[in-house]
Amino acid sequence: MLTRASSETLRHQNSGLVLKVLRRDGPLAHTDLSAATGLSSATVSAITAGLEKSGLLERREVSNPGHRGRPRVLFSRRRDAAHVIAVRISSHAVQYSLADFRGTMIDRFEEAREQGPETPMRFLAGFRSALERLIARSRLRPEAISTVSISSKGLADREGARLLWSPVFGYQAIDFAEALSGFGTPRIHLFNESLLVTQALAIRLEKNNGAPLQSLATLSLGHSIGLGIAYRDQHGALDIRAPNFGHMLHASDGKLCRCGAYGCIEASAGFYGILRMAFEVPPDTIPAKFVPLGEMEKIATRARQGHRVSEYAFRQAGVALGQGLSRMLSLAEETMPIAITGPGTRFMDLLTRGLDEGLQQSQHVKVRGMPEILIITEEENLVFEGHVDRALTEIDQALAG
Repeated sequence: MLTRASSETLRHQNSGLVLKVLRRDGPLAHTDLSAATGLSSATVSAITAGLEKSGLLERREVSNPGHRGRPRVLFSRRRDAAHVIAVRISSHAVQYSLADFRGTMIDRFEEAREQGPETPMRFLAGFRSALERLIARSRLRPEAISTVSISSKGLADREGARLLWSPVFGYQAIDFAEALSGFGTPRIHLFNESLLVTQALAIRLEKNNGAPLQSLATLSLGHSIGLGIAYRDQHGALDIRAPNFGHMLHASDGKLCRCGAYGCIEASAGFYGILRMAFEVPPDTIPAKFVPLGEMEKIATRARQGHRVSEYAFRQAGVALGQGLSRMLSLAEETMPIAITGPGTRFMDLLTRGLDEGLQQSQHVKVRGMPEILIITEEENLVFEGHVDRALTEIDQALAG
């Protein structure tokens, strides 16, 4: 019995591996699948036959111009075998995307957030209505959705789908699983946005470099400040976390944060913190929930023209970020590449001086050297890729089993 169970488990794992390779690199021929997975030709043949019979794979014959013999057979994931809805909640908008079983986006729309008082109940009513509209636009049934994957800045419950704190709703918790009960039979997941960015970027870097990534940190700059960290665990898998970096205490300078505490990193480095300092507003002024990017561009223009207070606001934001990152590196006991993402990347020329200053104050950096800094401007795409990769990995494992 144990031998049979072990054999079934191995078959399920190998089937999931084939589906994963086809999602990231497909369509592929039989020999390419064998090379990419490390599985024998016989094993790949058995797996593809089983997955094709289950309706998860489809084959396509491709002729070989100039070569004799039978056409080449390419395997790919069947698009309509499952669907994923990915939702990105930000301070100013909610973006709804629909992807098929290959991970291809097939529909997307965005709705502006109410900038006045908004209750969780009212938000969730609009949220559910938007999901229904997204499904109807693609002429799908609710049962065709396997996963609804949601992301937000803030503090997410790792064990469920509850948003414990967010920049917009504060400490009014939102339980998405409860709100979507009876909505077909999908899995409901909630992630911190920076976790998804880190996952997607780690996959990209591994693919580009052709080698496993040992560690990576991503720093998101914008209305909120987010951090994701990826480590290679003892089993060789990437363990990805999103610590509450933006709300780590930074300084006892009386700067009020959106979380209600004083002196958080975000209170200095978030858009509202830079705005407050640039206009010399008292540090305990209640922060704005949302600062339009156009306003930040105006402050940046003044700073680049030599306006000292505006320039100082960006520099101090950089210092707060650099000191926070130096503490993270000291705890990690290693130097890892740091990818900076988000709308704040357009102000890196103003932030870099303070960022370097904050990092160089650390003994860790003095001994081990400055970390490699990567500037990644396509955060929105990374969030979507992270959603889809996590959701389809889980779906693959379920369907292959």
